[in-house]
Amino acid sequence: MPLAETTWSVGEQGVADLPKLSVRLSGAIDPRQCLELARIAEANRYHSVWFAENAFARGVLPAASACAAATRAVGIGIGVFNPYNRHPTLMAMEIGALDELAQGRARLAIGSGIAAPTERMGLHADRPLAAVRDAITIVRAMLKGEEVDYAGAVFSARKVKLDFPALRPDMPLLMAARGEQALALCGRIADGLIISNMCPAEFTQAAVAVVREAARQAHRPVPAEVVQYIPCAVRLDRAEAYGLAKAVLGDMLASFWSLGEHVPAAKAALLRAQALSESDFATAVARLRAGERATEALDDRFVEAFAIAGTADDALAQARRYANAGASELVLTFAGRRPEPDMQHLANAARGIG
Repeated sequence: MPLAETTWSVGEQGVADLPKLSVRLSGAIDPRQCLELARIAEANRYHSVWFAENAFARGVLPAASACAAATRAVGIGIGVFNPYNRHPTLMAMEIGALDELAQGRARLAIGSGIAAPTERMGLHADRPLAAVRDAITIVRAMLKGEEVDYAGAVFSARKVKLDFPALRPDMPLLMAARGEQALALCGRIADGLIISNMCPAEFTQAAVAVVREAARQAHRPVPAEVVQYIPCAVRLDRAEAYGLAKAVLGDMLASFWSLGEHVPAAKAALLRAQALSESDFATAVARLRAGERATEALDDRFVEAFAIAGTADDALAQARRYANAGASELVLTFAGRRPEPDMQHLANAARGIG
């Protein structure tokens, strides 16, 4: 039995109506700090640590491997790998080896990434859904130990087989998706959905409905996992927490709004926030681009739509909103220079301690 199954985690016991709570790490963080945060996450019974890999930042495998070796129970998630800078055969090789090291605790999400960085590598990202379909098909078959002879629309594998037996041939494969077609594809081929930052609970509810309906139409099990990334700021003082959350959201909002100008699905996801209009976003982004501080440019509606913030009780109430919308797991990016006390504070509150 994988070690991750031998202990309960935050969100599974203590407060039964919460989603599982996990911690987001990334290539923006020094690998040694990732290691320390993973140990703290495990000590406080967070479900998983997820590693977000962004183009041209640190590759996440060294930190993920170190965390896998230094822990015994916390899940080790990769979210996401994209097939343009990591061929599906390499994904299978690496996630298979990482899962051996983690003794069955590794998790993998696959997505097409963002087109602009991909094109800077001299690659064409004009068929993202086909690329993801090819990747999931190849990775799943290789983990099962099959010899893969697959001619895909974007990626192929010619008589390829892993040289070692995967620890979990049936490892669930999640898919990152945001647009209607991508969500429907997730329902047809993936084992779970991973949702980006800057997607409100209203988006989560609509996305889960699309995924479930597509799975039903394909006569396959409804994907069980809905994993959502979201910023988190938890303090005894609600105003302090909201200020921290606004600073994080201010850094994200302008880039996500710019992305939305080229990717309609990204803009549509933002606009699912019922309390905010398109003009609210446009005004806030203009103020941020003019150099105004996020604490002044963003009002509390942005925090309530796109973050888990406030006191611990506030944060848990917001987490329940996402659970009610269909999220099974929230991956929290803790704001501030020292996230460790906030991680412990929230975990204690979720377990009813203190």
